[in-house]
Amino acid sequence: MGALVLGLAGTLLLLSGLVMPVQAGEADTGTETFQILYTNDIESVYEPLPAPWRSDMTHIGGLAKLASLIAQYRVQAPKSLLLDAGDLFTGSLAKATQGRLVFDLYSAIGYDAVNVGNHEFEYGWQTLAFVSQRARFPLLNANIFYEDTEIPFGRAYVILEVGRIRVAVLGLMGVDAFINTMMPSHRQGLSIVAPETVAAHWVPKLRQEAEIVVLLTHQGRTAPMQTDKEADPEVQRGFEEEYALAGAVDGIDLIVAGHTDHGLQTPVRHPKTQTLIVETFGQGMHLGVLNLRYQAGEPLTVVSSDLVPVNADALPSDAAVLDLIETARSEHPALAAVVGALAGHAPRKYYRESVVGNLVADALRAYAKTDIGMITPGALRADLASGPVTVEQIRNVFPFLDRVSTVRLTGAVLKEVVRKGLRREYGLPQYSGLTLTAELEAPEGDRLISIKINNLPVIDAKEYTLATGSFTATGGEGYHLLTPHVVGTSEALVSEVLVAYFESKREVVAPSLGRQTLR
Repeated sequence: MGALVLGLAGTLLLLSGLVMPVQAGEADTGTETFQILYTNDIESVYEPLPAPWRSDMTHIGGLAKLASLIAQYRVQAPKSLLLDAGDLFTGSLAKATQGRLVFDLYSAIGYDAVNVGNHEFEYGWQTLAFVSQRARFPLLNANIFYEDTEIPFGRAYVILEVGRIRVAVLGLMGVDAFINTMMPSHRQGLSIVAPETVAAHWVPKLRQEAEIVVLLTHQGRTAPMQTDKEADPEVQRGFEEEYALAGAVDGIDLIVAGHTDHGLQTPVRHPKTQTLIVETFGQGMHLGVLNLRYQAGEPLTVVSSDLVPVNADALPSDAAVLDLIETARSEHPALAAVVGALAGHAPRKYYRESVVGNLVADALRAYAKTDIGMITPGALRADLASGPVTVEQIRNVFPFLDRVSTVRLTGAVLKEVVRKGLRREYGLPQYSGLTLTAELEAPEGDRLISIKINNLPVIDAKEYTLATGSFTATGGEGYHLLTPHVVGTSEALVSEVLVAYFESKREVVAPSLGRQTLR
């Protein structure tokens, strides 16, 4: 692995001496107390979200509210760094601007370093490389390379000064996040090396240049797409890959994790290496606050830590951030068009049947005129509230560029697809036209008890048609069983199909639950 690092703009940079001062002062070997503020997986959730699971606020999050909270903490502790573990993109306005708005917002908030997440590739790596030039912060990744070369795709690391110490920040992405959560076309021409391998290469070098080494990681299983996940222990992902990385590579002081949205109320310290691990629940609903004390030759001391909920009821909106969002919205008036109404609330659930999942599956089946509609919960990025429905709301629910793929498969193959879904590695798929009964406590291959299409038992030898998003149909999230059976893909985007579905009905009644009986 060479020392040359290719920046996202395409310029070769030698980074061995790159230092970005945060607080003036010469590094020494004395004691220093400082603050790390951190976020992950904000995913362009710009507006506050209803928070019915909380008793202390009615709305949580919103980027302008988060920015205001960050500013308050930075005033209280001038010796601080603001870091993000990746997944800036997603959502209507991010897509409408192909990421330009996202980089402008993070620049306005004043991030000191940001990791590259899988969502940053939603318009392909070429677009990311171009648009990221407008960022006024280092965008980091050390383990994605141009295919068949040792040339890194991104800037590997940056060294920041906080108080009298130097902090090296390195960015890494997980293999599963790269392979299974991106469209193949969006990463074509790139390859990935295991984070542990790259960390083992860089960390000893960085220890020679800085007193503290911080890793921004984006790995593990994709996060549960469920707004109230902090209140639902069933959907909580683990942080096993961060823990393994912390134990495998000596010299890492802190890992700021992302991708799994496993909110850690207090930092976890690895007993072997003393590495600290932190992560928030994502979507900008909490700000991680970590006050640390550095003493040469000793593990970092945690002075205090907190996951601070972003109380949208009480916090003011940051004027600069709010202006950027409102300006972008005014430049895309089509997003405000009302296309219909929803009678009833359509929330997401990750491991269970969900109302919004049933609705999207119904729309796919109606559009493609298939026996079955199927959507995976990882594709559903927002709840849908009762009342008028706009283009922006629909694109927030399904913000991706997937088209509708039609799959023709036998009943035997269909059963294998459903069994794969019942493993719930990436959540529980949602169906239209299909009902099932399953025993979730049974061994993985034995969970499916019965399956029917239009109330008739599935026949192994009979052929059925299924409509789903093109990402899933091309093997996304491990659904490779579908790929050989794709018989066509629409020109229309899934989001356009959803808009047309509401326009045709004018009022959509939120589908009832009961299609999947899970025991």
